[in-house]
Amino acid sequence: MTPNSHGVPHRDHDHSHDHGHSHDHAGMASEKRVAIAAVLTGLFMLAEIAGGLISGSLALLADAGHMFVDFAGLALAWLAFRIARRPADAAKTYGYDRFQILVAYSNGLVLFGITAIIAFEAWERLANPAPVLGGTMLVVAIGGLLVNIAAFFVLHGGDQDDLNLKGALLHVAGDLLGSVAAIAAAIVILATGWTPIDPILSVLVCLLILTNAWRLVRDAGHILLEGTPAGVDSTAIGPHLVATVPSVSAVHHVHVWAITPKRKAATLHACVAEGNDGTQAVRGIKQELGRRFDISHVTVEIEHDLCADADTHDHDHDHDHDHDHDHGHHSHSHGNHDHSDHAHDANSSGKGVAA
Repeated sequence: MTPNSHGVPHRDHDHSHDHGHSHDHAGMASEKRVAIAAVLTGLFMLAEIAGGLISGSLALLADAGHMFVDFAGLALAWLAFRIARRPADAAKTYGYDRFQILVAYSNGLVLFGITAIIAFEAWERLANPAPVLGGTMLVVAIGGLLVNIAAFFVLHGGDQDDLNLKGALLHVAGDLLGSVAAIAAAIVILATGWTPIDPILSVLVCLLILTNAWRLVRDAGHILLEGTPAGVDSTAIGPHLVATVPSVSAVHHVHVWAITPKRKAATLHACVAEGNDGTQAVRGIKQELGRRFDISHVTVEIEHDLCADADTHDHDHDHDHDHDHDHGHHSHSHGNHDHSDHAHDANSSGKGVAA
């Protein structure tokens, strides 16, 4: 423990840096997978547009339009991986990882727009049926299916906890379903000549896409709103720390959120009896939160008698104050993001220790 420029003891961060290296490696692997999928999607999109125009198939044109937006979504997802590798700075103290979540959320909204357009076109086609060249439609749809299967498996082998990758995967999965629907429609048209099957199957594909798009928007939106990470019960943190860290008698002001699905953070106030080592209590709290709840970034305010916020804030309604205060007094080392934690010894007046 060494003092910083303000004479406050500085405690080295006790988390492993291997997690950061594995995070970078996984991100680069996902980036390559998304790039491959984008190239495959973009190239076949051109062929599908031509096939849809020649055959007159709405299913093919709808799928080509979907593939065009998917290509743009995949390209944006690739860009998000590139930006996320930028190091943290004074303006973005947590780095740029959240940009991936923003892109995932945007991709989900785009999928909603795609399904609305396809549904509208299907309604128009049902009202005004048009001839469809089943043979041409079948050949192009089979080619699209093969390309989408290849892109799907490229992405499916990546990190499934990565929402950015998941958004890219949903785009490709939607394309794959569209190709399957186009093949089915082409077979029915060749066998019976019943062209309404084309827009009907397009609508069914839209319903499947909407379900997955909603899940993506919900999960990404939850992170952007700094909701409690999946698998973490914030109400269980206080009792667990009181039971496992000997010097801690009470815990309150608990806030838990995620920077990304793999980067969880928390702030809390912990009451420690006079005479106990505040730094040791902080170390025990951090170890328990990492071990039990997989929370890698923790800020702790140690209290001895009264809560430092008791005069001005209610314990249950201080989200913004706690986040702004605590985040401004620390940075965090996580992968290629340069941060550090600070520990301040509590005095008898009840002022806290942040770490």
